[in-house]
Amino acid sequence: MDRLECDRMFVTVLETGSFSAAALRLGASSSQASKRVSKLEQQLGVQLFKRSTRAAAR
Repeated sequence: MDRLECDRMFVTVLETGSFSAAALRLGASSSQASKRVSKLEQQLGVQLFKRSTRAAAR
């Protein structure tokens, strides 16, 4: 998975406020959105979002 794709998804989740909205904007599935952000979190060694079933908490 390309780091730029992960970064782009992270920024889009911030902008839209949800993984599903970010996925829709970038033409991906919600699952892919979550996996890309998780991959970025793993690479950085930090949790970037506190996940809930409603929206990505900042």
